[in-house]
Amino acid sequence: MPQYDVIVVGLGAIGSATLRVLARRGVKVLGIERFALGHDRGSSHGETRMIRLGYFEHPSYVPLLRRTYALWRELEAEAGHKLLHITGIAEMGLPDSDVVAGTLAASQLHDLPHEVLSAKHAMARFPAFRLPDDFVCVVQPDGGFVAVEAAMTAMVDQAKAAGAEIWSETMVQALTPTGRGVRVATSRGDVEAASAIIAAGPWISRLAPDLPLRVTRQVMTWFEPREPALLELGRFPVFLMRTPHGNHYGFPSVDGSLVKIAKHHHLDETVDAETVDRAVSLQDEAAVRAAVAAHIPAADGPIARAKTCLYTVTPDHDFIIDLLPGAPSVTVASACSGHGFKFAPVMGEILADLAISRRTAHDIGRFRLSRFGC
Repeated sequence: MPQYDVIVVGLGAIGSATLRVLARRGVKVLGIERFALGHDRGSSHGETRMIRLGYFEHPSYVPLLRRTYALWRELEAEAGHKLLHITGIAEMGLPDSDVVAGTLAASQLHDLPHEVLSAKHAMARFPAFRLPDDFVCVVQPDGGFVAVEAAMTAMVDQAKAAGAEIWSETMVQALTPTGRGVRVATSRGDVEAASAIIAAGPWISRLAPDLPLRVTRQVMTWFEPREPALLELGRFPVFLMRTPHGNHYGFPSVDGSLVKIAKHHHLDETVDAETVDRAVSLQDEAAVRAAVAAHIPAADGPIARAKTCLYTVTPDHDFIIDLLPGAPSVTVASACSGHGFKFAPVMGEILADLAISRRTAHDIGRFRLSRFGC
């Protein structure tokens, strides 16, 4: 039976980053992916993912973000092409909205560069937006996006170059802790390792069924803008906008033609990753277009394409990063809840630490399973 130091189950963003770190540390590591590498059935596809420092979700994420920015730049330098695009980010809403108040709290606590604009001044700087008079806009110059598919390819390529072995299109059927570590049953046969990391995204509960997680269906949409010049890279920022229509986000046009805009948590519908409806409906379009028509009319043209993805959500929307209770040779990683991709490089460090030594110097207290009584 093949023997490894560590097995990583799931090679989305978090698993691929972890595989890279382990291989570069000289660990004999196997990565197992159920589908083809770079598939679009989970949470690690869709052209762009947002990155930002002042974090409205909670200020405790900021130290991890500082590290992940540095690691994205390291990964980018080794890849030899651009992955991290700094455009600035505009976060808009009422002054007491979660997006505005939370971003300001994190930015002020950690002394991050930012400025606060009135609605009038925000529209003067970013003329694609139409904002109510009582809105404010927090601008962070360090915000931007990561090029998803290029980043995924870079992480996997660098992992393989460092010696990682990968089994793609391989189903993990069971994962069983043993006295010596972990046995993993797969569609290619059984393998063993001293430890395993489960980073299987929306399929994680099939191997760790007691985690407090639910899978939700999301939709990403690309519009043909009415006024494309207003949405060009360099003139239009990455944005978050809290309005009565929900929390919407978007990106400047990366191809000079289409602009990607979506609704965070979309319709909040719980689904099964095996049976989820991946067709995009008129209801899906309406959930996004309502905010676009009201607040970004320059983008309010036909939808050119749309794509589903999946969030794996905890009750408090923070991550789960921990050793599996009763099985310290198994680490579980659900760094998602719809905001995890940007953290992939630093999560790779954390998960490699846990798999090798059962501890990490990074502060992951907020992500422990004990908060759910597990």
